[in-house]
Amino acid sequence: MNEQPLAGQAAFAPANTADIADAMIVSAGLRIDVDRRRGRAAGLNPSGRFEPLRRETFDDGWQNLEDLPPFKTEVQIEKPRTAITRNESPDIPFDRSINPYRGCEHGCIYCFARPTHAYMGLSAGLDFEAKLFAKPDAAKLLERELAKPGYKPRVIAIGTNTDPYQPIEKEWRIMRQILEVLEKANHPVSIVTKSAMIMRDIDILSAMAERNLVRVSLSVTTLDRKLARTMEPRASTPTRRLEAIRALSEAGIQTSVMAAPMIPALNDHELERILDSAHAAGAAEAGYVILRLPLEVSPLFRDWLLQNYPDRYRHVMSLVRSMRGGKDYDAEFGKRMKGAGPYAWQIARRFEMATKRLGMTRRSMPLRDDLFVPPDGSGVQLSLL
Repeated sequence: MNEQPLAGQAAFAPANTADIADAMIVSAGLRIDVDRRRGRAAGLNPSGRFEPLRRETFDDGWQNLEDLPPFKTEVQIEKPRTAITRNESPDIPFDRSINPYRGCEHGCIYCFARPTHAYMGLSAGLDFEAKLFAKPDAAKLLERELAKPGYKPRVIAIGTNTDPYQPIEKEWRIMRQILEVLEKANHPVSIVTKSAMIMRDIDILSAMAERNLVRVSLSVTTLDRKLARTMEPRASTPTRRLEAIRALSEAGIQTSVMAAPMIPALNDHELERILDSAHAAGAAEAGYVILRLPLEVSPLFRDWLLQNYPDRYRHVMSLVRSMRGGKDYDAEFGKRMKGAGPYAWQIARRFEMATKRLGMTRRSMPLRDDLFVPPDGSGVQLSLL
């Protein structure tokens, strides 16, 4: 096999002990050959953190690269017991969400949801992008949950973990089925996506918007096509996302932009341009999130950074750690989304000034939950418990 140990020394020369240790951490895995992972962001596929054994591919001299198949998207069916996931996090403005899929073909290298693949015995690396799980019964489960006596409607968030409009949605159409259930029940929903595919469902979304039942946020990380292609290989291009903002806004749907994540010394200089472009396309509100590197995301992101922007590696990671108390990530509530320290403060002030200049500081009316009509439950099998 022709897979090379992750080195990076030729492109990156550590200047001190901390950088040397950091490079050694990244170099602990083996990089998957580029021909096997073409169109993917992650270069590694380490074993999940809960696995009792660690498995690595190595060159034993007996096989050739041609013997190893490329990483192709595989979709398995998942049969969850419920459609709605609950949370009590003080950092997010919702208490329930729906995830039509597990894993995400968009393959964003910085995705904070990558570590969740470990619960399936899979890797947060290439497995997260290529071995996906679909929940075709999600709409039926949702209808059953909404029909339960005593259910109290609150805004359901979709797209907060993995993207509901990732490429496989074109075939599976699970998100559209979920929207049909919510629209029929007059249930409020908030959607976050990086995909222009959301324009397919404008007919449902505009009908819900007339009753103030939906809010959509498009995540625009960069306006640089090359950076987007490298960092978010299978997500819609920045131009297409701006087109989606325009189409949704013109259809009367509450539309905002998320400049997320902001990565210091890589895309944070684009903050004002992203906000300007989104506002011109019709976005009325905006938000941002500082780069988060929990658990397996850190080594995956650092490996990606070494391979694609080795000249910026030291500077980017130094600034990231300056906002995370000297660590790659700080999960403390109140800090994990925005960071702390002078650099985080500077980004916050830039965001505040730009949104004020553009008139994007106003907040739209809360979505309505008083129109909710529970499904009648006909044809839905009731739970025994």
